Amino acid sequence: MTESRVANFGAGPSALPESVLTEAAQGLLNFNNTGIGIAEISHRSKEFGAYIKDFEEIIREQLDVPSTHSILFVQGGGTGQFSAVVLNLLARHRLLHPDLPYDQRIMDYVVTGSWSKAAADEARRLSAGKAMLNIAADARGHSADGKSFDNIPPHSAYKFSADPALIYYCENETVNGVQFAHEDGAPTAFPFHLLPKNTLLPLVADYSSSFMSRPIPRLADHAIVYAGAQKNVGPAGLTILIVRNDCIVDVDAAARLGAVPVPIGMAYAPYAKNDSMPNTPPVLAVYISGLVMKRNQELGGVAYYEAVNRRKQEKVYEVVKEGEAKGVLRGKVKEGSGSWMNIVFGVVGDGAEGRFLAGAEKKGMKGLKGHRSVGGIRVSLYNAVTEEQTDELVAYIKEFIAEEAAKPAAVPAVET
Repeated sequence: MTESRVANFGAGPSALPESVLTEAAQGLLNFNNTGIGIAEISHRSKEFGAYIKDFEEIIREQLDVPSTHSILFVQGGGTGQFSAVVLNLLARHRLLHPDLPYDQRIMDYVVTGSWSKAAADEARRLSAGKAMLNIAADARGHSADGKSFDNIPPHSAYKFSADPALIYYCENETVNGVQFAHEDGAPTAFPFHLLPKNTLLPLVADYSSSFMSRPIPRLADHAIVYAGAQKNVGPAGLTILIVRNDCIVDVDAAARLGAVPVPIGMAYAPYAKNDSMPNTPPVLAVYISGLVMKRNQELGGVAYYEAVNRRKQEKVYEVVKEGEAKGVLRGKVKEGSGSWMNIVFGVVGDGAEGRFLAGAEKKGMKGLKGHRSVGGIRVSLYNAVTEEQTDELVAYIKEFIAEEAAKPAAVPAVET
């Protein structure tokens, strides 16, 4: 590792492979021997057009994306998709059911953390008077205090609508450290078997913080999978969508039937029609993300990263359990619901969290402070965080546990 660089365990924008950054620096001066830097080149140039098509094909190959789905590159991040998925899928539903009253036009949301809650709130705001929101499951009702996002709900908790306009879930909750299990049929896996049958499912998944870290279960059953690039794929500014073609609709025709009008920048059809370039795309973010994906491909793709990421998270969870046993650390997520990408825990004792963070920083480990809304520690293990860096972090946590456990217990003050 370069002397001036540290181990970045931040939740995003997150670590990028050093070899990619070195290559990208050259591309800023001269992109693909054009003599023009990537931040200067026209997105209409044949060189960039070929590059973005290659990038798309790598994603399609690595995730086995079927021909029934298009891959789109847009801006606006995950928050932009909170709005776009609602507007595009309500337009689709209006075209399918033009005369349905608004109280029978339902959107199902599974709420397992801060980001799916934010998505549901946006859906409620945008659909007022046009559709109803159904919370198909809410993890807070299955926590000890009734308000924490510390679990994936049991399958018995889900209540899906018969013919919803959309079904939404967030696969990995970055803030709360909660993630659906990867093994199909596991108690904390997404309950695909409970979804409506005999229909093209309007299933939407936010994969922003786990995209390309392991395969996507039942990808072909999804209407939309989207991901902000700034976790596992590239820098902030790019959002990647995998959209089933029947969900790319004429939103103006739907608006004439009474659907909410869709801003042109949020409609999927112009992106699909124009190779993701109805306007200027985030060229630099596309370039760096493409370099990351080419490197991933050379290493073995999602199968390679699934194996590495499995080992990384197992090591961190194991040391957190050691800390819990000695009364130094406190886990925040129920067994079986923990994220591979964002591992959250607390540090017990007055000033202990500050000592933990300061000690980590001295050893060149940054980005470990938990989200401001929940506090504590958050270890983000995105693809670019190496197994060696993870081992160094685990060694530090072991040292910290030993030091804190060796301290004498505080003696309660005696009243006089």
